[in-house]
Amino acid sequence: MRTGDPLGRRAFVVGAGAAALAGGPVGPARAGVVDGPLPDFHPALKAALTFPLAWGNSPVRDFRAWRRAARAKLEEHLLVDREDGTPYAPAFTGRTQGEGFTRELVTLSLTRYERVRAALLTPHGRGPFPAVLLLHDHGAKFDIGKEKLVRPWYDDTRLASAQAWADKYFSGRFVGDELARRGYVVLCADALGWGDRGPVAYDQQQALASNFYNLGSSLAGLMAREDARAAEFLAGLDRVDARRTAAVGFSMGAYRAWQTAALTDSVRATASVCWMTGLKEMMVPGNNTLRGQSSYCMLHPGLPRFLDFPDVAGIAAPRPMLFFDGGLDPLFPADGVRVAYDKLRAVWQSRHAEERLHLKTWPQLGHVFVDRMQDEVFDWLDAVL
Repeated sequence: MRTGDPLGRRAFVVGAGAAALAGGPVGPARAGVVDGPLPDFHPALKAALTFPLAWGNSPVRDFRAWRRAARAKLEEHLLVDREDGTPYAPAFTGRTQGEGFTRELVTLSLTRYERVRAALLTPHGRGPFPAVLLLHDHGAKFDIGKEKLVRPWYDDTRLASAQAWADKYFSGRFVGDELARRGYVVLCADALGWGDRGPVAYDQQQALASNFYNLGSSLAGLMAREDARAAEFLAGLDRVDARRTAAVGFSMGAYRAWQTAALTDSVRATASVCWMTGLKEMMVPGNNTLRGQSSYCMLHPGLPRFLDFPDVAGIAAPRPMLFFDGGLDPLFPADGVRVAYDKLRAVWQSRHAEERLHLKTWPQLGHVFVDRMQDEVFDWLDAVL
């Protein structure tokens, strides 16, 4: 395992399936063969994905009605019920002073099943303040979750691990601390399997996800529900201006950010760094997605029969959204990014809100969220919030 890889990628070999994808012959003797991680007939399966519920494809022409229908379809495929009646019952502990802000831990119920501990940063001064729900990446690194983005003041062992992660992907910065210094309330919690809620081992992920399915539930669906609930909790704090709340994430956290905006109107703006593509363009030999494992954190079975990734993100239109990708990012092929950006642009243009959508490729960068990218995101948040 490459422990520094933000999506837990491993090398693997694809045989004749690659020839089939490239248009090579698949004779009768090969019918039904499973070659590597794809069935031989996967081109036919991909061709059948027409995303009929996407805006522009759907017979529903009223945008508000389409949003309701698309969100309902997304929620249906989460396989996890909403938690409207479950009280958060927050308990605040571990308060200390940072540089221009107060740190504390908050333990709350994001679902009926367990309590979750999150880091909460509040700027000094009089509120209410704008706020950011900060969503951590995958990285095949499970000993830290929220600590990837918020400097842990409560655990020296995690601090060493977190600083090494920040050095590798964030120019040595803790993004949450930077936001708090700029005047934002920041909330960051562990997803199931990370930090306080783990660590899961790399090779356990697929079994964990399949056992959720056996139990009539979903690992990715649980994560989606928890993130939406966290956004609503944050927007409801007295110290927060609910009209100025955002979701921000890198890698898997970027996926979580636009997904959260699709699920709840409590997110008023979204910044998503290094996770957006067309599904069919991502499902190619050599891509990390084909390995399974980490993909289960972002897999809602059956949803691609209706919506592509950018179609889901478009549910949040015309609220402000920023998407960055790295031109050298091996996880998201350039043609997939182009397809996704074109779809997103069409949705916001249909709402006469092109100025609220910020799409950018950083040609010389890979799968990172370095300081100059962060600064541009921070300035964008200041402008739209």
